[in-house]
Amino acid sequence: MKDLVIDSHQHFWNYNSEKHSWIDDEMAIIRKDFLPEDLKVVYQENKVDGCVAVQADQTLEETNFLIDLASQNNFIKGVVGWVDFRADDIEEVLKHYSQYNIVKGFRHIVQGELDHNFLLRPDFINGISKLEKHHFTYDILVFPHQLGAVLEFVKQFPNIKFVIDHIAKPYIKDGFYEGWAALMTEIGKCPNVYCKISGMITEADYKTWTYNQLEPYMQLVLNAFGSNKIMFGSDWPVCLVAGNYTRVKEIVTTFISKLSTQEQAAIMGNNAANFYNL
Repeated sequence: MKDLVIDSHQHFWNYNSEKHSWIDDEMAIIRKDFLPEDLKVVYQENKVDGCVAVQADQTLEETNFLIDLASQNNFIKGVVGWVDFRADDIEEVLKHYSQYNIVKGFRHIVQGELDHNFLLRPDFINGISKLEKHHFTYDILVFPHQLGAVLEFVKQFPNIKFVIDHIAKPYIKDGFYEGWAALMTEIGKCPNVYCKISGMITEADYKTWTYNQLEPYMQLVLNAFGSNKIMFGSDWPVCLVAGNYTRVKEIVTTFISKLSTQEQAAIMGNNAANFYNL
């Protein structure tokens, strides 16, 4: 059986200016609908076999929207939805979603929370503790200043599988590296924590980023997590503000070309399949 190329991170939406207010003027190019029929063409051009659709909106409607899209498009291999982990009925909500095999895990847009230690709040921790029972994963979306909390957070749940989205969004544009690198190295030592090599060009300068600028960040992630715990993700359509799908995929394939074919296959699909149980 051939190794599948799996995009571990992309989004769909019906554009709504209120709901998607985070799409600022600099990102105006993505102020429109992005749906499976659009992505299907992109995947055919770039030899990608399937994907994991990740929530972009913090509502249960969003989770249901992704489940619905997946039921109509078999290249969507898994869904990472949203639930309110702080809710009193979190146990029932997770039980409800556990009946859908396509739902692999959940995410909260922690990068948007003002509290640096949001992940460590007792009500949030309580909700996360319920994931293990249903074998759900959790995607960690944070900025570098929140990585200290991430380290404390993941250590509390050694049996839950976590993945850091977009290499924790280091400030590539400003050249910040050291603090991010030190914490990512520590987090990478946790056997249950993976990392997506995604979302890098949008953390660099949209117009002037170069491969050489991104390489040290990818190298640190490879060193910290190892080839068996990192996965390719495109962050389509957000990536379109700073490039195109082909370029995004090439960044990763170029970087991993020095590795063995087995390691390359792991990063381009097998790790995502294992992590999300696709």
